[in-house]
Amino acid sequence: MNHPWGDNLNTRILVAALSCLAALALTGCDPATTSQQPATPPPSVTASDATAPEKDNKPVERATVSNFVGMGLQSAQDKAQADGFYLLTSHDSAGRDRMQAFDRNWKVCSQNYAPGKNVPVDTKLDFGAVKLEESCPSKDEKEPAPAGNTMPNFVGKSVKAARGALDSSTSITVTDASEDRMVLMESNWKICTQGPKPGAALNGQPVEFTAVKFDESCP
Repeated sequence: MNHPWGDNLNTRILVAALSCLAALALTGCDPATTSQQPATPPPSVTASDATAPEKDNKPVERATVSNFVGMGLQSAQDKAQADGFYLLTSHDSAGRDRMQAFDRNWKVCSQNYAPGKNVPVDTKLDFGAVKLEESCPSKDEKEPAPAGNTMPNFVGKSVKAARGALDSSTSITVTDASEDRMVLMESNWKICTQGPKPGAALNGQPVEFTAVKFDESCP
């Protein structure tokens, strides 16, 4: 005897089997063999592996120092720059600590590198100079060294140079040694007397100077 519901059962089993086969086709092979493998980490970079910047092997540019002595300071600076030197400075050869504000009013008495010396062009050239109407000293006069705890001998030095050698907190009085004039531009005045005396201990006491102009004689 045939059972009509038997055919339906077989049909449902067949449909279920086909559905399973379709699902397997979509999901692929064994998940254990298709799992995503971790990406291989990039090799670590050590200091020795890093690419170092290339060294600048460009040869140092050099030039020969000219003889600037006797030239006007402005002309000497122009000549130095034409030769390739751009690090230039100047100082007062008289040791008075004057500024070379107008270079055309000064002339060169000394230079820190001898003429004919071959040096790198980034070398600083220093010119010792005096005003045009003055005579060059036989050698550069040194400005006073910092006083420290002992009073130096400032007699004959410019008031400005002496002030620069003392501690900035020092109280300083300057009076005209010959007349009742104001001592305004201290680099033009030379010291005649001082107190404390040279060699005395400095412990913050006030300092007194008398002075005259450099073209004058102390009384």
